[in-house]
Amino acid sequence: MLKALNPIDVIIIAVFLAFQLYFGSTGRRRRGEKPTALDYLLGGRRLTLPAFVMTLVATWYGGVLGVGEYSYKYGISNWLVFGIPYYLWAAVFALFLARRARRTQFISLPDHLAQSYGRAPAVTAALIVFVMTVPSAYVLQFGIIMQFFWNWPLWWGVALGAVLSVGYILVGGFRADVQTNKLQFLAMFGGFALFLPFALSELGGWSYLTSSLPASYFTWHGGNSGWYILSWYFIAMDTLIDPAFYQRCYAAESEQVARRGILWSIPFWIVFDFLTTSAGLYARAAAANLPDAQMSYPALAFKILPPGVMGLFFIGMLATVMSTINSFTFLAAIAMARDVVCRLKPASDRAVIRATRWGLLASMLLSIILALGERSVIALWRDLGSIGTPALLLPVLTTFLRKPLTRSTRTAMWWIAVPGGISAAWVIWHAFTGHYPLGLEPIFPGLVVSVGIASVLWTRWTG
Repeated sequence: MLKALNPIDVIIIAVFLAFQLYFGSTGRRRRGEKPTALDYLLGGRRLTLPAFVMTLVATWYGGVLGVGEYSYKYGISNWLVFGIPYYLWAAVFALFLARRARRTQFISLPDHLAQSYGRAPAVTAALIVFVMTVPSAYVLQFGIIMQFFWNWPLWWGVALGAVLSVGYILVGGFRADVQTNKLQFLAMFGGFALFLPFALSELGGWSYLTSSLPASYFTWHGGNSGWYILSWYFIAMDTLIDPAFYQRCYAAESEQVARRGILWSIPFWIVFDFLTTSAGLYARAAAANLPDAQMSYPALAFKILPPGVMGLFFIGMLATVMSTINSFTFLAAIAMARDVVCRLKPASDRAVIRATRWGLLASMLLSIILALGERSVIALWRDLGSIGTPALLLPVLTTFLRKPLTRSTRTAMWWIAVPGGISAAWVIWHAFTGHYPLGLEPIFPGLVVSVGIASVLWTRWTG
């Protein structure tokens, strides 16, 4: 579907991209500073509260087209699936884990497992983190946006999204990531905040929505099964093992900043969810038969937004996606380079930085491959979250106990690998047959096995 942008909009987009490159360049190491892994990976642990909030809010909300797709199909149920469970687990993280994570002085999530259970479990976890954080769902969204507006082949847009969001991270590391996140935070809220008043003016208010949408769009389930809704509350538990949360806590200038930063982020996510869910409802009401629900926001924008405002909304979508591509590509690179390659063979700071830069390229390539192999943003979220959560949730959380739950490195490694492998088998089975074994969502069998292993270990630990 090709839509022509007004030259004013093109200029606005070009200015935004230029500013993003500039902001990314300001995150480079200052002249005279010695390059260290701590500085490149965590910005020297100097992340202030405002910067913490802006980078976390922008990073954690990259699936804007997926949210549009879900709200277009199922209405306000979007908030119960992609909103409430994530607020809940984010609050749990802030209250019980944030300060303790900052206190550890670790650099990455696998460090917790290395200290409690040994190198092999840490490497196994790092491989899973790598797969979980490769930003395939987000480069897919970038490609879809470019395909919609300029009729590019999907792979062109996917590749461009990956390349654009990696360039300045390659040079500036975490500082560059944070600097661009600040701009992206402002752009995403500005773009969607402008969208809603035009929808109200051009289409109408609540009465317009209720008269134009099916009744199911205003129910808690939106027409989905209770088990499907429930599965997202378990998938959302991956917040407790989200490498982006841990990285920002490690980078915070204090324990208080780590805790308060997450708590302050939750209201911003609530506001943004209100904007995006409302936009999805208006899109469904005004354009009921879109061939691709992922394009609900752009399709409605062309109906109601004038030139200039259209460009601002476009960069709002773009910023929301690119912020997550930046951060997740970087996190995946750290997992593969520092936590696998450099953990197996001790390396200097210079070698860690060099390996991480190669890891950025590996992460970028894998994200392109996965994005082109699976064309649904929501499916990518569900599949990757359903594998990573059973594998890492309990092993990581038990590292916060006063002593390790097991002294056996091999047991800990299997505790990670077996639940993750079982859920992965469920996902693969679905890919080939179109249905899940026993009708169960893939996260549940993996979690059951993980809880079973944990129960045995707990009994021995307390015995």
